[in-house]
Amino acid sequence: MRYDNVIRGTFLDRPNRFIAHVQIGGKTETVHVKNTGRCRELLVEGAEVWLEQSANPARKTKYDLIAARKSSGPLVNIDSQAPNKVAREWLETQSFDKIVPEYTYGDSRIDFYMEKGREKYLMEVKGCTLEIDGIGYFPDAPTERGVKHLRELARATKEGYHAAVAFVIQMDGVTEVRPNTATHPEFGAALAEAQEEGVEVLFLLCHVEPDSLTVQKMIRIIKERPFAPQSRRRT
Repeated sequence: MRYDNVIRGTFLDRPNRFIAHVQIGGKTETVHVKNTGRCRELLVEGAEVWLEQSANPARKTKYDLIAARKSSGPLVNIDSQAPNKVAREWLETQSFDKIVPEYTYGDSRIDFYMEKGREKYLMEVKGCTLEIDGIGYFPDAPTERGVKHLRELARATKEGYHAAVAFVIQMDGVTEVRPNTATHPEFGAALAEAQEEGVEVLFLLCHVEPDSLTVQKMIRIIKERPFAPQSRRRT
């Protein structure tokens, strides 16, 4: 996926989840942050950030903050809408006969429903922007919605669906995502339980540029040994 009219800025502060102050060309601008997560390790004073200029002149904010460079060097896409977009692009290369976004299953809206012949698939997408010592972690804030989705996927496997949760890694150099049990232990437990029921865990490795996010590789976790680095099978 690509962005239009992308420019560089310097992050100043974030008064709330939705807006930030960024210096652009010597002028302080109030911009929309396209991620309501914490992003504390990314959005620090003086950080290099990238913004997309809106084509809508009636908007209150002229720019969307879409990426930030960590102090350690990597550029991280923080657009919370990007994971579903790149996941859709990747799914379109996987020979499915039908792809339906925002599919209602049970009491949830699952990101994608797919068909291949008579086989039915469900896939929930999670974006990963938190990295610690080369490992990705999800979530960066408690997510009851995420736990609910995992339980719905586990139930779907009992009804004959192929079910998967796909972690879109929104930075280069990270090849696995672990549940952030320090922040939300229930999510980690729900993920392990979902795997035991046959829900696949996929890592979509991405390349990030200021104006693009591209899936380069998929890694599938072997069910019997979840989250151990030596248990990964590359496809």
